[in-house]
Amino acid sequence: MEKKNNPFNYITEHMPELDLLGRVRVLLRWLFLGSITGAVVGTVGAAFSKAIIFATAFRTAHDYIIFGLPVGGLAIVAMYRGCKDYEDKGTNLVIKSIQEGDNLPVIKAPLIFLATTLTHLFGGSTGRESAALQMGGSIGYNLGKLFKLKEGNDKIITMCGMSAAFSALFGTPMTAAFMAMEIENVGVMYYSALVPCVVSALVAQGISSSLGAVGEQFVVNVVPDFTPYHALFTGILAILCAILSVVFCDVLKFTGRTYKKLLPNPYLRVFVGGCIVVALTFLSGTRYYNGAGMDVIEMALHGEAPYYAFLLKIIFTALTLGAGYKGGEIVPALYIGATFGCLYSQLLGFDPALCAAVGMGALFCGVTNCPISSLFICFELFGFKGMPFYLLAVALSYTFSGYSSLYSSQKIMYSKFHNKYVNRDTK
Repeated sequence: MEKKNNPFNYITEHMPELDLLGRVRVLLRWLFLGSITGAVVGTVGAAFSKAIIFATAFRTAHDYIIFGLPVGGLAIVAMYRGCKDYEDKGTNLVIKSIQEGDNLPVIKAPLIFLATTLTHLFGGSTGRESAALQMGGSIGYNLGKLFKLKEGNDKIITMCGMSAAFSALFGTPMTAAFMAMEIENVGVMYYSALVPCVVSALVAQGISSSLGAVGEQFVVNVVPDFTPYHALFTGILAILCAILSVVFCDVLKFTGRTYKKLLPNPYLRVFVGGCIVVALTFLSGTRYYNGAGMDVIEMALHGEAPYYAFLLKIIFTALTLGAGYKGGEIVPALYIGATFGCLYSQLLGFDPALCAAVGMGALFCGVTNCPISSLFICFELFGFKGMPFYLLAVALSYTFSGYSSLYSSQKIMYSKFHNKYVNRDTK
């Protein structure tokens, strides 16, 4: 079927005005495509979630396996190079695909699935949600090619894949739907993707949960009245988290550049990086900084995380991802925010669960530049009771984090400080 005759493209070729029938046809088209994307990505996301859980449980039960991290790194590099992927751009490639239509090969999905599982199995310090964005984006993009969608519609279905994967893995469909529309160009929302992203996120969560993949949720019981005093302590914590988010992004990028400069050979780089992470693990005397660290986030919510945990997580994650191991930066960012919030509560005597929740929301916003998604993830993870705290923290973090980002492909379309179109790259 030629693209010009494709019924999935018919509606957009007869823009700008649609009558009622045309709107119904658009709705039905995206209900179908969003559901298909959600079902496919939700199934893969459930398998990915179970693979990470298995890898984490196996590593916990067999502590010695961490010595295999350097060898696991060699296997990851060999996989990517065997598939002729010599310069993996990670989530940046997915963002570029939406911005400029860059190709997203279907091999990306199984590659990131296997590589992230191996990284977690052997104790690399990394997350999983950024890997899910890559996996979902790749699947969505190639579903678009399968249905022969034209440019514009193929970008929307790529966003559907991203939202479906994030929702399937984290169990937060509201966050997932809006993050997929918000992350590419800061200040611009792709509202044409609203219905398909919402549908794909909801379907993916339903499929994933029915297959036994359970999303995250934390309990914040103590939520005081939002007084000027509490607003002040929330504001200070949010600004400190914004600064910390800039540090985290800068350390990740600096470490990656330094690795490549000192060790240009990717096999040597990943092997040496793995050895460094193993050595630091034994020097730390704990396994708190390996894997995603969801258990440490729980400790932070109870006020029990080590006071220096946020700093060591930055170091471990930078050394892992910079060396060439795969995974994500979002869960480490949540970990850093939670443990820093825990420290803040210990120093100033506030409720640790609320401080950890505020820290997580602020760090998430600072590293992604997605304030709407950051607010929604607070609601979905912690409930609505702390709304004023999360709202203020996200707003301040978005502003004080400036133009830093985890993703160099992300564009700042409108200034954070003035009502001005800037269209600039992130730092």
